Amino acid sequence: MIKGLAITPPVIGRISIGRVIEKNGQRLPSKDDQFTLTQQVQNKDGWILHPLDEQLRKDQNTEKLRTIPVRMLFNDPELNLRAEYSMFDRKSGRLVCVGNGTQCNRLTSEGMQELECPGSSHCEFGKGGLCKLYGRLTVQVNDEKDLNSFIFRTTGYNSIRVLLARMMYYNALSGGLLAYLSLQLRLRSKSTTMSHRTPIYYVDLEVANDMSLEDAIAEAKARKAQRDELGLDQAALEVAAKNGFANGLAEISDDDIPDIMEEFYPHPQQDEGTTVEAHNLQPVTALKSRLKQHNPQQ
Repeated sequence: MIKGLAITPPVIGRISIGRVIEKNGQRLPSKDDQFTLTQQVQNKDGWILHPLDEQLRKDQNTEKLRTIPVRMLFNDPELNLRAEYSMFDRKSGRLVCVGNGTQCNRLTSEGMQELECPGSSHCEFGKGGLCKLYGRLTVQVNDEKDLNSFIFRTTGYNSIRVLLARMMYYNALSGGLLAYLSLQLRLRSKSTTMSHRTPIYYVDLEVANDMSLEDAIAEAKARKAQRDELGLDQAALEVAAKNGFANGLAEISDDDIPDIMEEFYPHPQQDEGTTVEAHNLQPVTALKSRLKQHNPQQ
């Protein structure tokens, strides 16, 4: 295996709750009140819609898509949702620092160094909104039969916190069967003083619409038994995923950086009032520690 290259899940499309708009000759991120599923291809008008976007709207008889049926690829929540503090050089687009709230890998004049990471709220190096919590959730949409997945990218603390908590709790309650559960992403909103009482949209995870939690767990047990009988090895898949993620320092490809910066890391003066979620962040490691207190076996 080539060292330094992070091996990530195969992605065939994007899930977003925001978009980039033209305003006064500038391309700026803008919040949205619905999901959009796109391909990984753009034209002059933006990202090209994925066929599943239209299909799901027809299936749900809605113009605004606010739920998406999904399954997780892995039982381990932290394999499905990857999150860290990230800082990009606004001029070169180079990723210069990646941290987890305890330690970071930072590009310095002396090369890559491992340093302490206080989190974006307390970091002098990344102050002024230069450093943000950046998360990627990979899911299978609409009962995809292969290992293909869609990716939801976010710099929002609300989405990352809720998604991580839900996955940890569902995995604990089901006895480690998160990857077998029928679930759905749901778009929710709330308002705070920081948002000036305007809605903040974030992504939640819940049991599929037509099922109770008990029924979903019973179905998950049956699905696991069926997959075991067919010889599908979920444990081996998770080991392969962990090894793949650990093979590189960063999971962001050079091709993705310009689009990520445009949507999530605009110039600080442009960023005010246009982001999808609030940026008052706390270290993600502290969050994981608190959640694991509720489930010591995790």
